[in-house]
Amino acid sequence: SDAINAVKKRPFYIIGGHGPSPEPEYFLKKTRADMVVIGEGETTMLEIMEALHGSKSFSDIRGVAYLENNRLVMNERRALIQDIDSIPFPAYEMFPMDHYTLLRMPHISGTERCIPILSGRGCTFKCNFCYRMDTGFRPRSAEGIIEEISLLKKDYNVGYIAFGDELLMSSVKRTEQLCRAFMKAKLNIKWDCNGRLNYAKPDLLKLMKEAGCVFINYGIEAVDDTVLKNMNKALTLKQIISGVEKTLAAGISPGLNIIFGNLGDNRGTLKKGVDFLLKYDDHSHLRTIRPVTPYPGSPLYYHAIENGLLKDVEDFYENKHLNSDLVAVNFTDMTDEEFHAELLQANKILMKHYYNSRLRQGIQDAENLYLNGDTSFRGFRDV
Repeated sequence: SDAINAVKKRPFYIIGGHGPSPEPEYFLKKTRADMVVIGEGETTMLEIMEALHGSKSFSDIRGVAYLENNRLVMNERRALIQDIDSIPFPAYEMFPMDHYTLLRMPHISGTERCIPILSGRGCTFKCNFCYRMDTGFRPRSAEGIIEEISLLKKDYNVGYIAFGDELLMSSVKRTEQLCRAFMKAKLNIKWDCNGRLNYAKPDLLKLMKEAGCVFINYGIEAVDDTVLKNMNKALTLKQIISGVEKTLAAGISPGLNIIFGNLGDNRGTLKKGVDFLLKYDDHSHLRTIRPVTPYPGSPLYYHAIENGLLKDVEDFYENKHLNSDLVAVNFTDMTDEEFHAELLQANKILMKHYYNSRLRQGIQDAENLYLNGDTSFRGFRDV
């Protein structure tokens, strides 16, 4: 922000996304930006460009906020783009794809190129720590996804797709349809996605494996039914254990994400999280436990304000949220110092477990290289 505001020919400065959308006034004053795009931005940005060229007034643009005489003007929200297949693919040709495709993901080989794409927008679940710019879920068509992947394979030699949207596994039916379409199109790629453990059934997981899925990132968040209920996770511990075990049995690595410090968390629930990770983590990814953070716009953020744990958005960004691995708002009975001491001990256990596994694997790879002449070896470093 300082660099943009300091240049002699300062451009019209637009910001947007998950930070500014729920609290535009704070971000406009903090960054001195000219305008905030609230929520989805493709159509809104086109209309901003039209206004800057004099053919439209800012007051006529839905989905924006700006300051007028230092007072917030927030226009009516814009309706969502229902047919997201109508949005063109990213202009890949304008990016340094040789660099972007160096992204490393679980089970990618040293020579494979990877790129993230989206299979849809939104999520139907309503966890208390999650802020979502727009409601509902809008999937892309299998045909559109396959067309984009085919382009990436042909033009940039991409062999691994990292689905970066909130929830590719939005239902069993939709996931089945995508997998069958990938197989019919003979994409022959590796891919990973974000998933839900209540949908992690053996038949579906087997199909995902056959379609190229190597890693499913699961939001577990807690290994305790009371805490899961408090956070409105719509999962039970029984579903979590069953889904993770079935994912491993299908030959797919599960990404096990656990956070600590939500309503009802204590030392005992933290230990349950550590024990769970030690039991089920297959070392495809380093897993540590992070504090829950009540980001502005989330139900937990408003709970913190209502209960006197947080004053407002300025208090959150200026005083509380200093680092995402430190507690921002403490919902437990522990002091912040006790909270951090417990997280330190938990993560020391998890890091030692992971790096010991990596050391054993590295030594095994070296022995296979030097003693057995493994010509497929591509170096000890990932990149």
